[in-house]
Amino acid sequence: MIPEETITEPVSLSLAPYTGTWTKAEAAHLLRRTLFGPTFPQIQQAVADGMITTVNNLLQLPVTNPPLTYSPDEAIAAFGTTWINSPYPSTNLTPTSNTRRASLAANAMERINTVNLSIQEKMCLFWTNHFGVNFDSEARAIYQLHELYRANGLGNFKQLVKDVTINPAMLDFLNGNSNNLFSPNENYSRELLELFSVGKGAQVGPGDYSTYTETDIAEGAKILTGWTNWEIWSDVNPTAISTFMPTLHDTTTKTLSSYFGNATISDAGANEYSNYIDIIFQQPNMAKFICRKLYRWFVNYDLTPTVESTVINDMATTLEGNNWSIFAVMDELLKSEHFYDVAIRGAIIKNPVEFIFSFMKSSMSTPAYDLATNYELYLNAYWSCENLGMGIFSPPSVGGWTAFYQVPSFSKLWANSFYIKRRFEYSAWLTLYGGYNVGGNQWNVKALNLLDSLSDPGNAVAVIDDLETLFSPKPLSAATKLGLKAILTNGLPDFEWTVQHTDYINNPGNTAFSDPVRQRVEFVLVRFTQLPQFHII
Repeated sequence: MIPEETITEPVSLSLAPYTGTWTKAEAAHLLRRTLFGPTFPQIQQAVADGMITTVNNLLQLPVTNPPLTYSPDEAIAAFGTTWINSPYPSTNLTPTSNTRRASLAANAMERINTVNLSIQEKMCLFWTNHFGVNFDSEARAIYQLHELYRANGLGNFKQLVKDVTINPAMLDFLNGNSNNLFSPNENYSRELLELFSVGKGAQVGPGDYSTYTETDIAEGAKILTGWTNWEIWSDVNPTAISTFMPTLHDTTTKTLSSYFGNATISDAGANEYSNYIDIIFQQPNMAKFICRKLYRWFVNYDLTPTVESTVINDMATTLEGNNWSIFAVMDELLKSEHFYDVAIRGAIIKNPVEFIFSFMKSSMSTPAYDLATNYELYLNAYWSCENLGMGIFSPPSVGGWTAFYQVPSFSKLWANSFYIKRRFEYSAWLTLYGGYNVGGNQWNVKALNLLDSLSDPGNAVAVIDDLETLFSPKPLSAATKLGLKAILTNGLPDFEWTVQHTDYINNPGNTAFSDPVRQRVEFVLVRFTQLPQFHII
């Protein structure tokens, strides 16, 4: 069902400010790429506000609410309070740790589903993919790492790399906590160069990857010695802590390869890792590596030679010229001619999070039960994403999810023959069959909420037009739209839908009038999700 798109060269490769028309089509494109499913009122508001104001609003990062204790299995924090500053019990850590991770996952799903107009959660997932830390680490450390992404995900990229380098979760994940003078561990040193900063180029000789060498990895490991997340599972410390231990640090002078100007790094104790990262960031074309990843995440996986020489080059220039500010790059990109080119729209297949919340967010469906029930329902959404190939806190490798780097398929991996069948099953389940259920409490698509949010819900043609705006980045054919309208009206003349909708509006709370309307909209939604256009953004 997913088309094999032919990616053509966009008409515009300019990052000059976009000055074209600003309609629902452009606004919806922007919101699809920066949110996990916009609502129709958000699209309307974006049209009214204009591009500049909308982008400015999207680039604001709100203060977040911490995950809460929702289960009696949690032995430390009281029910309904946060556990992020609570030590662990002195025995039996596993149940407590698992419960905290479940709370963290549910909180993230809730945030994705309820955040208003901010790129924050999309950026958090981008950095989760970039740094590739698995969810198996200690929950407080993972929380700290994700809050770092949320608070500084649009900030200084160099500083973010420094902060992640000594974050307790990263020290745990890539063995930085065991990297010491007596037993150097190269795991993080290797990934710092290969995946997190300059990137691995073509191998041009033994141990020479054209951007760094094996010698740089070995020297980098020595530079990074001495940092540990001492007592990360502490029954005393209220938070996960990173500590520098001078006695475990290699104090010799380290020499880097010609790719880093044969720089020498002398002993600087706890600041030595920071000095090293400063040198890494001096390498020519350093900025292009992260700009390519931003481009593939927000614009298009197809990095043609022309895109490389124009758009990526200009993004890198902006990044370097603004002291490594990700904000500056995203502000320019999301306001550019290139971003709004019609060839870009629909070029990416939705990842599982985008797919699931296309339903929930767009129908403004939010569970409104007690804390424990809400969290359990959100956990169901978390597991749905994993069943569709994306456990959002558990990238399959330190390189992230294959759909963001595996040539030539890229995002098509989200909708292979196995996953597309599951998508269709989830579509029907969430729409027609009650959706998620915890103790009889359901969370599913709210078809009437969605209908009520449209511009003219009593007009069958307008309903289909609005759903096209909301769910389809590519225009639907006239025949497809007629088919969808026939489902909505049950094959009757359009005025019959108007009459049916009027009866529903005039009899609030009467299911004899609301149920038939709801069911027709649900049937349309299920059919819509079987169209290729629903699965692209």
